[in-house]
Amino acid sequence: MAGLAGPVVGTNQGKVRGAVEGPVIAFRGVPYAASPVGDLRFASPRPRPAWSGVREAKRSGPAAPQAASRLERVMGTRVPDWDEDGCLTVNVWSPRAAFEDGVPRAVLLWFHGGGFTSGSGGWDWYDGGRLAALGDMVVVTANYRLGPLGYLHLPDVGAVNAGSQDQAAALRWVRDTIASFGGDPGSVTVGGQSAGAYSALSLAVDPGTTGLVHRVLLQSGPWGMEPQDPGDAAENAETLLRLLGVSGARTATALRALPVERLLAAYGRLATRVARPGDIAPPMCPVLGGPGVPRSLRHAVADGALAGKDLLIGTTHDEATAFFGADPRIQGLTAAGALGVLARRFGDRAPAVYEEYAARLPRATPAGVLTAVETDAMFRDGAMEIADHHAKGGDATYVYRFDRRPRRDELALGATHCAELPFLFNTFEAYPDSPMLGEPGDTERDLGLRFAGAVARFVTTGRVEEWPRYAPASAERIRRLV
Repeated sequence: MAGLAGPVVGTNQGKVRGAVEGPVIAFRGVPYAASPVGDLRFASPRPRPAWSGVREAKRSGPAAPQAASRLERVMGTRVPDWDEDGCLTVNVWSPRAAFEDGVPRAVLLWFHGGGFTSGSGGWDWYDGGRLAALGDMVVVTANYRLGPLGYLHLPDVGAVNAGSQDQAAALRWVRDTIASFGGDPGSVTVGGQSAGAYSALSLAVDPGTTGLVHRVLLQSGPWGMEPQDPGDAAENAETLLRLLGVSGARTATALRALPVERLLAAYGRLATRVARPGDIAPPMCPVLGGPGVPRSLRHAVADGALAGKDLLIGTTHDEATAFFGADPRIQGLTAAGALGVLARRFGDRAPAVYEEYAARLPRATPAGVLTAVETDAMFRDGAMEIADHHAKGGDATYVYRFDRRPRRDELALGATHCAELPFLFNTFEAYPDSPMLGEPGDTERDLGLRFAGAVARFVTTGRVEEWPRYAPASAERIRRLV
């Protein structure tokens, strides 16, 4: 959305001009790193060369290259807008008052989800203008490389976890530059949803970036997904090379010369080949031991790596319906088939786990039982474990569960994965065909203001006074959002 010409701000690379959008100044498509093209494809992010004159920052940069999201049937469709050239950008929304009174505002750096395979911080779903105005704070969203361009594990060809390195580069850009946009680099909350939450926690506990993070906002992180084993990651990379017909001493040169479309098409075939019913994790994602994930995130939190930072963490009531609700392979499962899926996670304990949930949900189909188990195993159990460890250390900890179902729930999604996003950003109009949202009315808009207000108070003060602080093993101290 273009507005009136706003102030000109200096960055380390050059000057940018924002746009006045009501009570905020928006700076869209601001480069934080060089375009990852040519020899920089698969490389660690590099500084963006300086530009002369004033760069207009009125349009978001392109998304990182990607195929259609597997959650389109839940969130709604997107028109493809990706381009490898110019994709490493941030978008900044600053209160107009910050440029008038000169008082630095707290900052939220927020990363989108999408299974490390899809998404963009520049989409109108995540427009940070209303959140910035409501909280009198600076909101930043960032793109990062996805799929094989971000997580192809071929150390002889390119950087390990290039996408995670992009995220760290965006955080360092905030440290170095956000003061020029009215933000306070000494009061930075790193947050995100799903893969973005996983990324935010990675930045918060990684020794290389933890000092830049003061608070953490974690929405529906896939905590049941451990970082990918390097051996498994290498095997998937070799399979991708075979699908592309690339081998030999010139592998790196050939991969950098490939049209992006061919790379994405082969990645799609790889995903189809390795996927099993019930799988949520993508074939390429952060690799254990590489930049950003030196060890298991849950183990890092248990060892106190998050100590000294305020934490707000939550899930939705029915996370896994987004993945399983419209999957005929899941919906057609018998009890034996559901047990087979659960055995991959629980081993010999699978029958006992299935029976426990089946007894709790006597009217559920085998698919319904599996969905409830995976909601807990992939999302909720890990969130509660992280909250328990953090709260025991005495740091401020807040936990929510988003329970609001859509008014018209034709797909029986309930409060599914991603359902809270339009409420956080108050961007309901950006989801015109979204089954997870249905037809929002005044009740939903009121909840959006309350949820966004709570998050804003957390970002600006580290406290949500109207919510109870979480204490381990106390379900009464979980804020339910309905």
